[in-house]
Amino acid sequence: MIELRTKEFWKTTIALSIGSLLIFANVYFTQPILPVLSQEFNVSSLAANMTVSFVILALGLSLFFYGPFSDSVGRRGIMIITMALATVTTFLAAFAPTFESLIVIRVLQGVFLAGLPSLAVAYIGEEYSAKALSLAIGIYISGNTIGGMFGRAFSGILTDLVSWRFAFIAMGCVSLICLFIFIWLLQPSKNFVQKKFNWRGTLTDYRAHLSNKELRLAYLVGGLHFMIFVGHFSYITFLLSSPPYLLPPSIIGLLFLTYIAGTISSPLSGKLAARWPKAVCIEVGIAIMVVGFLLTLQGSVIAIITGLLLNCFGFFFAHSTASSWVSSRAKSAKASAAGLYLIFYYIGGSLGPLYLEPFWNLLNWQGIVLGSMFILILTTFLGLKMKKIETQHLSEPLKQAKNF
Repeated sequence: MIELRTKEFWKTTIALSIGSLLIFANVYFTQPILPVLSQEFNVSSLAANMTVSFVILALGLSLFFYGPFSDSVGRRGIMIITMALATVTTFLAAFAPTFESLIVIRVLQGVFLAGLPSLAVAYIGEEYSAKALSLAIGIYISGNTIGGMFGRAFSGILTDLVSWRFAFIAMGCVSLICLFIFIWLLQPSKNFVQKKFNWRGTLTDYRAHLSNKELRLAYLVGGLHFMIFVGHFSYITFLLSSPPYLLPPSIIGLLFLTYIAGTISSPLSGKLAARWPKAVCIEVGIAIMVVGFLLTLQGSVIAIITGLLLNCFGFFFAHSTASSWVSSRAKSAKASAAGLYLIFYYIGGSLGPLYLEPFWNLLNWQGIVLGSMFILILTTFLGLKMKKIETQHLSEPLKQAKNF
């Protein structure tokens, strides 16, 4: 097993984080340039959002396949092949002649981008010791934040300086470099136990996970949080590109550097989750997001940036904890349990613009904040249920000791 803070720990964790950067830089690449795509192809804000939402949806649905399939053929090979194919689609997107063809390419890209996130947490669960697991997941998720941050800033700046098509070509080159580093650093699995692919067994595993209340609560929290997180970041681009702000794509792209807060909060939550109840960590993340959303209502660019920083910090703090909750509480078939969390997570993210569009049309940015608050009230309630479960688990050994 890979032990905490060893050379093997850092080498493998860095590989997974770089792979994560490749994935999430590509997933969110069009988000800061949604107003540009809307103008160029003469489509609505909701249609432009589909260049992000359809990628996330395709990624989420593809997770149904990759997790179970990897149980029979291994994790590393699938991650490498899918990352390579995703890189090819990045280059293809630069030459899309119509909006419809761009959407088709982005959907294919989502299918390939699912390879790594569907298997990385399962790989960590198999290869890392129990003490190293939470920190490794936290660092890996921080790679998600760096990737999302880098991809958005990169596309915004290059679109402003040259064009969105050139930005895709440049991103393809960066993806190729990340792929080679990933192959070089990531070691083959040492604790992987091959299973015969059995679709009935896979469905049975999924049913078992869904019937497990402990896991189901984490799935809902992850999906609902990601729904408003993706959605509010999409609509902030339309807010800031219109009067009175009129910010260009390069500046809007730089606003996504607020993701650095998530890079800090993910490993921090991993450390604190080893000391605090995980449900408490989730509630802390929710509270921080509430403050962040309220700050954005102040209207100034500085207040909006501060609010986005808090939203990123709180979101990834809660997400990292919910993800480790699943890894620690799945009694069997950990790969499918982690995969099911990500399925809920990404499908939730893909629904963000669809959920928030009516709020946007009705009340503009105030509507986005209102719709997000409804979700945070719901996840607070779910977090309290998780806290109750943790309290019950802690009290059981004491009751057994008294009975003994």
